[in-house]
Amino acid sequence: MNHGIDADSDADKTAADRHARLEFMTWERTPAEADSPSQRALKEKLAQSANARIADTAYIAEDARIFTSALTVGKRSWIAAHALIRGDFELGTNCSVNAYACISGKVRCGNGVRIASLASIVGFNHGFDDPNTPINDQPHEIKGIVIGDDVWIGANAVILDGVTIGNGAVIAAGAVVNKDVAPLAIMAGVPAKLVRHRGEKPAAARSLRSEVEQALRSISEMAKSQWRDVLSHYRRPEGYLSADASGAVCRSARHQCDAIEIAAGFGEPPSGEEAKAIIDRLRSLQDPQTGLFPDPFTPPDPSALVLDDTFSLYNVLAVGYALEILGARPKFPIAIAEMDAVALCDWLEALPWKQRAWRCGDRIDGIATALYFNARYFESGRGREVLFGWLTTHVDRATGLWGRPTAEQGLLQPINGFYRLSRGTYGQFGVPVPYPEAAINSVLSHYRNYQGFSGDSYTACNLLDTIHPLWLCLKQTDFMRVQSEAIAETIILRAPERWQAGTGFAFADGQQASLQGTEMWLSTLHLAADVLNLTEQFAFVPQGVHRTRAAGLGV
Repeated sequence: MNHGIDADSDADKTAADRHARLEFMTWERTPAEADSPSQRALKEKLAQSANARIADTAYIAEDARIFTSALTVGKRSWIAAHALIRGDFELGTNCSVNAYACISGKVRCGNGVRIASLASIVGFNHGFDDPNTPINDQPHEIKGIVIGDDVWIGANAVILDGVTIGNGAVIAAGAVVNKDVAPLAIMAGVPAKLVRHRGEKPAAARSLRSEVEQALRSISEMAKSQWRDVLSHYRRPEGYLSADASGAVCRSARHQCDAIEIAAGFGEPPSGEEAKAIIDRLRSLQDPQTGLFPDPFTPPDPSALVLDDTFSLYNVLAVGYALEILGARPKFPIAIAEMDAVALCDWLEALPWKQRAWRCGDRIDGIATALYFNARYFESGRGREVLFGWLTTHVDRATGLWGRPTAEQGLLQPINGFYRLSRGTYGQFGVPVPYPEAAINSVLSHYRNYQGFSGDSYTACNLLDTIHPLWLCLKQTDFMRVQSEAIAETIILRAPERWQAGTGFAFADGQQASLQGTEMWLSTLHLAADVLNLTEQFAFVPQGVHRTRAAGLGV
């Protein structure tokens, strides 16, 4: 029996894999890894061999090639494997030098500088004017290169000696810069020429933005003028009758809640005696023991676990927020959400993360929202802290998601699950998403893999589950903002043709319009407008399930 030896071997392999990953994906290093014994030893070695002064929180890959006469590396900066650093180099705080970049001569970088792989920054020059003397025998000239703060230098770009690059500039991939660059300039080409300044929109972009704004105003005007007709279309004496996500017409407690949210989104929620009657009806749905809201039209399966009833758990959101819109609250605390730490962790770990990440996110959305209502209106334990702790330790750092892709659907399950999970937790309580850049990259990859969705996959769910994560993560970073804005523009441009006069939006292409489709589409358009900073041009503002204001952990 060599269980101990096998365990040690597995641990060694895991450590070796982690080390190999950090050599090239250095941005993933943790504070502990930046100040590990091996990093301290490497920094001490470089202090002797390369006259280096390296911050404790900086990270230097062991396979970086550093042969400097003087080197300064600021806090939280990194140099990746196989980067070649020679001469006299200063790197500010929060900077990065990616793999295979080459920096020579005298180079000074400010803070927040990003240097991509294979960039070449040459702060010296060979003499070559005398044709009678071999170039290798002619003297070197050193003017030096100065790079300001917040500068991005793209892959394969070349910066020549004597150049100063202003704050906020962007050097495109493959550009050759032989003259000074103004602040905020975007430079491209050989030799590099000014494309535009950051913050400016090129002519084509301005034209597209004008089309987007026109489409947004068009759908806003149609929806604002017709929303009362839409609600009347589905209203019956006994309640609302509308299609669900499958396209089947049915009765559901959700229909009433969608109607309330649509009216509230246009600034006119039910009031007076009508509101009082609705409040009484919605509060009567709540089960006093569990605190859940079973749907009277689709009763739960008595043989199933309580938290496996999708309708009962989703109605925590639908009914709970509808009551808030009407100035009321749930009648009872949602007791089923108040698990102790062990029970909550056991429940989380038993969810089907590998096969049905969407369902996992759906369940967490319901539980997190229950904890919100309990904390706001009743008494709540430490479930929120336990929940966020578990999520933090189980997120996939490479994708920024929870759960795994499937062979049939790719990233669909974890992406759609991310929306539900993050909506009820990070979005609702105003807590930063753990790995926003990785999550954005995953969402964009998923969107590309489905070619922006089409046919029966062009649904309010798939679009909302795309735009909400982008909207949420862009609050923390500008990573891939241009690509995210392009998706928001496309969503808006394709919306007006999908509005059905007097009945609203369908949940999916090919279906009849519905209350659910209308509320979800209007919320999706609001989020897309917010990504583009155009919310003032859209009349609908979500007030319930898809509202954008955060409560905070203290509620």
